[in-house]
Formats: sequence, C-alpha cells, structure tokens
Amino acid sequence: MARKKLERFEENAKMRHVIEPSREQVLEGLSLQGNWGQRIFGNDNPIVLELGCGKGEYTVALAKRNPGVNYIGVDIKGARIWYGAKEAEEAGLKNVAFLRTQIELLDHCFDGGEVSEIWITFPDPQIKHTRIKHRLTHPKFMMRYQYILKSKGLLHLKTDSEFLHGYTIGLLQLMGFPIHRVFHNIDKQDPRNNEPVLKEVQTHYEQLFREEGKAITYIRWSFE
Repeated sequence: MARKKLERFEENAKMRHVIEPSREQVLEGLSLQGNWGQRIFGNDNPIVLELGCGKGEYTVALAKRNPGVNYIGVDIKGARIWYGAKEAEEAGLKNVAFLRTQIELLDHCFDGGEVSEIWITFPDPQIKHTRIKHRLTHPKFMMRYQYILKSKGLLHLKTDSEFLHGYTIGLLQLMGFPIHRVFHNIDKQDPRNNEPVLKEVQTHYEQLFREEGKAITYIRWSFE
C-alpha cells in the first residue's frame, strides 16, 4: 500500500492540473490566486470547487456534464486525489483540476470573488462538541467561503448526516443567510422541484450510505 501511494504521488507531480503547494507556499502567497482561470484552464469560465473531494467523483462527473465550467477538487489526501486526476486525464477533460491543500487555507488560494459555486460533499460531520470548529459549515469556514465567492454565489451541502444537515440549517437561519433549497431526503423530492443531478451524480461514500439505507440530504444557500 505504501508503495502504491508513493507511485500515485509521483504521478500527481507529473499531471499539469494537479497543484500541490506546501502550506508555507500558500501562506507566503500562491501565484495562482486570482489567476486560476487563465493559468490553469486558459479561459474565464466560472470556477466551481468541491471541498473534501476525496477521489474526485463529483468533480469529474460535474465537469463531464458542464464543459463550459471549470471544476477544482480540493482535498489534503494526495493518494485520493490521484483517482479523480487520473480519470480526468484519461478522459481528456480540460475543465478539471485538483488542489491538494487544507480547506482552512482557501482564502489564501483563491482571490475575493474568484469562485462561482462551492460543493461540500459528505464531509466528516465532526459530531463531538470539541470538534465543532472543524465542521465545514462552521462560521470560520463560512467567512472564507464568503470571501472567495462571487456575489450571490451558491453553496451546496450534500450529506448523510442528519446532525450536520440540521446544524447547518440552524446556523444559516441564525446568521440570516438565504436558504434556496432543502431536501431532507433527495429520493423524496417534490416532483415540482425535482433535481435529477442530485441523485445521478454520486460519490463512493454516497453509494455506501445508500446501501446502508441512509437518507441523503441536501441544502443550497448563498450569502446574499
């Protein structure tokens, strides 16, 4: 397993659309900040992030569906990113990139208003109270998202955790941020509000959760 990881790290280093700066490099000033569109994708198309992307299934699937949008999967685990990066490379996708960094450093990686949308897919709910600041919808993360998002940019949370789902709704209401759509179970959407992409695009973990009979929830919101 260790050998395979090393081989994947070596492959990541050779793929142009896998960016792996050190924490120090990010804090000192990432040269891509404010320049992702032109320097990585060669265009000014909207940029969408998937946070905690894991193997990048969501990032790659959305990129295949929307060639006019640039997608960046963000995760700290390079061995996981390899799967999505490899698939994107083999499929010849030009609108996919992967950034290996901590999510807490997003505001050092992207400029103000540089991102159009953010997807948070099946993050660790961090249920223990001592871990509250690590929840990806905690106010400290919200502040970072608000900075990098364009005006009226959308955020999406898809999770199997009823706890995180409820926590996030309560937090959004408390902070006064507009909630545009809530599904407590995406398989029981009102036909009038049906959004097939929420069921058709699935991560590895989502498939496992579905096999266990867990309801998959969804929230979409913005900051204005």
